[in-house]
Amino acid sequence: MADAGVTGDDRVVELGAGGGVLTGALAERAAQVLAVELDPKLVSVLARRFARVRNVAVLQGDARDALLPANPYRVVANLPFGVTSTVLRRLLDAPASGLRRADLIVQWQIARERDRVGHGPPTDLLGARWGPWWEFRRGRRLPAGCFRPRPPVDAAVLVVTRRDPPLVPVAMSRKYAAFVAREFRSTADARDRSVPQWVERFRQLAR
Repeated sequence: MADAGVTGDDRVVELGAGGGVLTGALAERAAQVLAVELDPKLVSVLARRFARVRNVAVLQGDARDALLPANPYRVVANLPFGVTSTVLRRLLDAPASGLRRADLIVQWQIARERDRVGHGPPTDLLGARWGPWWEFRRGRRLPAGCFRPRPPVDAAVLVVTRRDPPLVPVAMSRKYAAFVAREFRSTADARDRSVPQWVERFRQLAR
């Protein structure tokens, strides 16, 4: 929790709030916490536990499609590994959103892959598509034994922060995404480009 650096200025969306252990810690630091949980039994637990905590709102919903704030916000999430990719796409495919930072517990391999993109090629399609607006950092490793039930692999904290300024204007995000998809389909050496090289190639073709 301390690594996330949440402050009294932050609006935090907690995806997968569970029984509220992390929710309580966030409530002590953040201006506002929106605790999203799918399981109705756990939602009832959260609602009772935080009924008198003025800066916590509890919402029953699926992290993959729950309503997110229009104003600037952060995300903290400890999600089932099976929905990680879907949630990442939900959060990062739309750089015009209010998301400013996300601290996500993900599989170790996913954290390593995302972090690697920031250090040059090889760059996968998602790394190329997200790179102009988001920076990735791999946080601490979390051994499988830290979790109950125990998953088959270790986890890590993946920290995603918004670039300021972005490498490509947000207004051009759809055009850029289409460009990346087209290049990966048609260019054999697409993975050999770093994010800055992708951006420069896009700028050349957009002139």
